[in-house]
Amino acid sequence: MQPTQYILVSLPLRIFDDDPLTGLAATVGRDNGETLPFPIPSFKIGTLDALVQHADDLAKLNAACEAAVAKVADSLKSILDGDEDKAAQQKMVNDKPTDQYLRTFQWNKVRYRADRPLGELIENLQKELQNIDNDIKGKFNQYNNIKTTLATLQRKQTGNLSTKSLTPIVDPSLLVQDSEYLETHLIAVPTNARRDFIRSYETLTPMVVPRSSIQVAQDDEFTLFAVTMFKKTSAEFLQKCREQKWTPRQYKYVEGGREEEQRELDRVAREEKKIWGEALRLGRTGWSETVMIWTHVVTLRVFVETVLRYGLPLEFVCALVKTTPKQAKKVKTALDSAYSFLGGNAFGRDKRGRVTKDDASLTSEMAAAGLGAAEGSEYTAYVYYEIDFP
Repeated sequence: MQPTQYILVSLPLRIFDDDPLTGLAATVGRDNGETLPFPIPSFKIGTLDALVQHADDLAKLNAACEAAVAKVADSLKSILDGDEDKAAQQKMVNDKPTDQYLRTFQWNKVRYRADRPLGELIENLQKELQNIDNDIKGKFNQYNNIKTTLATLQRKQTGNLSTKSLTPIVDPSLLVQDSEYLETHLIAVPTNARRDFIRSYETLTPMVVPRSSIQVAQDDEFTLFAVTMFKKTSAEFLQKCREQKWTPRQYKYVEGGREEEQRELDRVAREEKKIWGEALRLGRTGWSETVMIWTHVVTLRVFVETVLRYGLPLEFVCALVKTTPKQAKKVKTALDSAYSFLGGNAFGRDKRGRVTKDDASLTSEMAAAGLGAAEGSEYTAYVYYEIDFP
């Protein structure tokens, strides 16, 4: 299935003879995308200086929204083991598919009263985004930590003899314990080095008890040996083992240790399952919230940029174009061709009136005045924003 790209376009009503939405849809072209009305409330305009500042703040907030939505998408995909289809099923906004939410978008007047100053609305949206972003980060960090703990405990149960828990494997009667001078060490030796170990362990260091080596267990990769020696040479012996790529294993017999390990594994498994459910629910909520916030932020961007570009009285049409990344280039070309004259001298033309490369110095002046596109994107003669959902 082709990925979807959304474009928001705002144009002054004065340039249309008939129905503006029909004219805009004809420019876009039915084959290039679907053109839908996108209602924008009348907000408090305020001063020109404030509007320029709002435009800057909204551009930064838009980037934060985009990053937050991408983070939620990654988190959902991660918790669902990379299954894109399952992740897509969670991407609902107010229990509706994301596409339906955008197509039927209405400004949430209860949550964001349109009669409040723009600066206050921007601040509220910023706080909400920060809160949901922190909640998601915290919950998914919690989930990743418990997942790591569970994996470590499972590896102790199922790994090879160099890593797994020795509690269910080692018979404590094989070990010298509570001796003033002697102690037993457990060494995991790669099976292909088994003969080398048997031949040389007695002479690795002084004071190894001759013929004290006992084979405790074996798996596909390692053989576990118990070796007894005097305590004073233990550290040197263990170091020599490491140099030979033999793995010393820490082990201390604890009464009931086997049962305790199983109880801990079961407890962490239950906790992991519980937090997985909480993270999934929060991921679903997070998608809904961040997409809603982002859409409201873009709506404000369109409004502010429309006032800055087209002036007062405020008479404009705003439309949502649903297209694909591939067709979006054709949409942009068609819009540039039809509406570049709105940029005045910002666009040069050849003898036939076609747009040539824009004048860089004038474009930068317009950008400095708050009349440019977002940082990092090219200047357009009309209000134009893209929304890409991951």
